[in-house]
Amino acid sequence: MHSKKPDSFLPASRLAGRRGLIAGLTGLGALAMVPPSWAQFRVEVSGVGLTQLPIAIAAFRGDAQSPQKIAAIVQADLERSGQFRAVDASGNPLDESSRPDLSVWRQRAADSLLTGSVTRLADGRYDVRCRLWDVVRGQDLGGQSYVVPQSDLRLSAHRIADFVYEKLTGEKGVFSTRIAYVTKAGTRYNLWVADSDGEGAQSALASPEPIISPSWSPNGSQLAYVSFESRKPVIYAHDVASGKRRLLANFRGSNSAPAWSPDGNQLVATLSRDGGSQLYAIAAAGGEPRRLTQSASIDTEPAFSPDGRSIYFVSDRGGSPQIYRMGASGSNVERVTFTGSYNISPAISPDGRWLAYISRIGGAFKLHVMELGKGTAVALTDTSGDESPSFAPNSRLIVYATQQQGREALLTTTLDGKIKARLTGSTGDIREPDWGPFQK
Repeated sequence: MHSKKPDSFLPASRLAGRRGLIAGLTGLGALAMVPPSWAQFRVEVSGVGLTQLPIAIAAFRGDAQSPQKIAAIVQADLERSGQFRAVDASGNPLDESSRPDLSVWRQRAADSLLTGSVTRLADGRYDVRCRLWDVVRGQDLGGQSYVVPQSDLRLSAHRIADFVYEKLTGEKGVFSTRIAYVTKAGTRYNLWVADSDGEGAQSALASPEPIISPSWSPNGSQLAYVSFESRKPVIYAHDVASGKRRLLANFRGSNSAPAWSPDGNQLVATLSRDGGSQLYAIAAAGGEPRRLTQSASIDTEPAFSPDGRSIYFVSDRGGSPQIYRMGASGSNVERVTFTGSYNISPAISPDGRWLAYISRIGGAFKLHVMELGKGTAVALTDTSGDESPSFAPNSRLIVYATQQQGREALLTTTLDGKIKARLTGSTGDIREPDWGPFQK
């Protein structure tokens, strides 16, 4: 057997947040986080892109009385995408029925204008409406309306942002999708499901033992994750709607790093049941695993290509951790990363064009992205503790965890690294983000 253990891929201080590199471990003492505050996440956007679309978002009529400020949420969503730049929209509020004087907005150098309203109905629900204008062409681009309970006001704002994004870019927005992440508060670990901006977090699982490696199913109905409640890594699948869970893998040794196939029929995970840490396919319904790799090295952190034909994974078979690709059956293994001596945590964009991963450079862990067709890779960050990259379902953003000022933080970045948004609260640390699929 190869003498190297999975934990030697990383210093002990970074083990807990690194997906899948715990195969063979029997505990997880390295995870130490500050108890978080869930009252309000801040969205701090930094950086300037070269081709941002200037948009004016007028204060929605009724926004001042609304528990959620719809216009502000829409603006934060659009700015975080890196595709939009907010134009000063101060002045009289406009609603979806107003016919704005577009010459005023042209003078403010806005290409588009969003107006709307939020109204509390007699039954306690809210009527949220919007209208989008092409300021340059003087066109009404249509509107949206939602009648929602107070608990879904944020969701309605995210859906409006999706509507605006798609109308103006031609691509689907991801603001109404969800992310999963893990926290530790005191002695309790939590797996959370939240809005794409980190708000509205709902606890999917609380445990006195570590929880790691959340992985969304392709239809967004389930989360696979690794729990240590049995004092060793065991894989479960959690039904998001019902809160019920089922056991997927509890074989001898460790069971870690679950990754769903694009059709949702199976998962690939790292098991040490036969002595070494190798990749196995497991039917989504459970059952006997099928071994995919046959190396004397550590093979872990699997990630499917969008077409399901290939699996990317990390292996130290060449002497140091690198990212490899093989057929879904385990055939035709080839190395993918050649720049740098230490590359882990592969994530493939849903359009199949990009590979995000973490590379250790001079002792610093940095997020990189590679255009697979060209094989060229660039670093996206100036931080030194990046981990767990995950693509948005439209392939335009990456969410990742990192360290800022000695604390864990959750950030999104555009693929050129120019626009970043920090999603963490004022006192909390969060880890292990995974971005869910488009909602059906």
